[in-house]
Amino acid sequence: YKRVLLKISGEALCGDNGYGIDTHILGNIADEIKEVIASGVELAIVIGGGNIFRGVAASAKGMDRASADYMGMLATCINALALQDALEHKEVYTRVLSAIHMQELAEPYIRRRATRHLEKGRVVIFAAGSGDPYFSTDTAAALRASEMDCDAIFKGTKVDGVYTKDPKKTSDAEHYTKLTYMDLLSKDLKVMDGAAVSLAKENNIPIIVFSITEDNAFEAALKGEGRFTMISQS
Repeated sequence: YKRVLLKISGEALCGDNGYGIDTHILGNIADEIKEVIASGVELAIVIGGGNIFRGVAASAKGMDRASADYMGMLATCINALALQDALEHKEVYTRVLSAIHMQELAEPYIRRRATRHLEKGRVVIFAAGSGDPYFSTDTAAALRASEMDCDAIFKGTKVDGVYTKDPKKTSDAEHYTKLTYMDLLSKDLKVMDGAAVSLAKENNIPIIVFSITEDNAFEAALKGEGRFTMISQS
């Protein structure tokens, strides 16, 4: 792969704490990213905010959905700045581009500027999702991957791929090594929401689901090694 997008769920950053940012996990992720950049891969990142605030959950409890989603976008900005700091401590040049204007903290998202950063070997972290309520950070990941002409989307989660059931709750859950986009939608596996999967399908961008918390799992998945699930046209 020449250029890829890494989608990191916010929940992956909190570890076993259930909330907030585990600095040890953050440091490990930064180490993984540094290795990948050293191999010559151009890397864009979309990060979720579920470790701090989930708009959908708040909406289900009566909060206005748009307001809740904007709060979730701000949570992704906190995570993006934390990851930027962790990467720059390891001398990895990083830029945060936000879909919501906050000029004191991040650059505004401009597609050509983001592309230029990638061409110069900088890690680009896209914050604030797509900038619109009612769209998840998974959909933002598929959107940015399409805009950046990425070869693949790597979704880093707490588990090493897609299973028939939640492997953390069910011992008989079976691991999928390969799925089609239609499998994902028809089986309602909830790896990514329907809008994200449809966008990836339309632009023929494969999705690789792996565990971001396992050492060297990202680099291994880039090489087609290790344990992961590949989602593609066929």
